[in-house]
Amino acid sequence: MTVVHTVIDSPEGPLPLMARDGGLAGLYIGDEQYRPPRAAFGDRDDRPFVAATRQLNEYFAGDRVEFDLPLAFSGTPFQETVWRALLQIPYGETTTYRELAESIGRPTASRAVGLANGRNPIGIVVPCHRVLGSDGSLTGYAAGVECKRRLLELERGRRKGSAPAEPTRSQG
Repeated sequence: MTVVHTVIDSPEGPLPLMARDGGLAGLYIGDEQYRPPRAAFGDRDDRPFVAATRQLNEYFAGDRVEFDLPLAFSGTPFQETVWRALLQIPYGETTTYRELAESIGRPTASRAVGLANGRNPIGIVVPCHRVLGSDGSLTGYAAGVECKRRLLELERGRRKGSAPAEPTRSQG
């Protein structure tokens, strides 16, 4: 198993990216609670991150609404199910932990979904920031609620040329 990393600049500050065997395995914002120790990041090598860097720059510029990158998930089967479900939340839309639990066929697992969501190692690309509390509140983001708010505002402001707006829950 080959693990390498790079660090790119972003409006949210430096973003460490980690790749494992050619797939994006980590994207960390700020001092996330579940960020692995520095030794786990492997050697610095910018080459495997050319596409990720380009796509993240396009995302922050408002020119990209979907990522097309190989991902290298490393979690429990339940966590990986939740992380794959996050990829189905459309750009500029939100869902709740309850709705996400229902979408994976586990309607009573809202808390477990929230825990798995919080351990998502590939922030932004796997859009855990699009999940809200059942009352629509901006809860539970490892990089902080203000960061979550900024990412949602970026997406709401760029979707179909609309003006920035408060996040809204999806109807699904």
